Amino acid sequence: MEDPDFAVHLTGVGERGIEVVKAVRAVTGASPWRSRQLVDGAPVGLVAEAALERAVAAAARLRAAGAGAEIRCGWCRRTLPADGAPVDPGPCASVYRPTAHCRANALTVCDCDWCAEHGPTSLTRPRAGGTL
Repeated sequence: MEDPDFAVHLTGVGERGIEVVKAVRAVTGASPWRSRQLVDGAPVGLVAEAALERAVAAAARLRAAGAGAEIRCGWCRRTLPADGAPVDPGPCASVYRPTAHCRANALTVCDCDWCAEHGPTSLTRPRAGGTL
């Protein structure tokens, strides 16, 4: 099974515009001119289809520069907390995966047919630190 993808959205700029432009450039790899356009167009998506770890790191870099940033799950469309911790179990919008397989979820067990037949997947087993 594959991991869900996550997106990072710039939600606000704050008062440190130059630092935010530099952070956007570091996160996206865009030119200074394009980074400034993205900052001026906030709210805007900056990173799409990223692994959870990359999305958390990108959002942290943006927040450190004074920008507002959100991490959204590509499956369930829910917004994760600032630290990237899983959210309370709830319905996942994915039509392909059970809710417990969504890494945005706090569930650590699953009763789907796949897990019953093959055992728990890396998505439903807790990682180091007790999170998915």
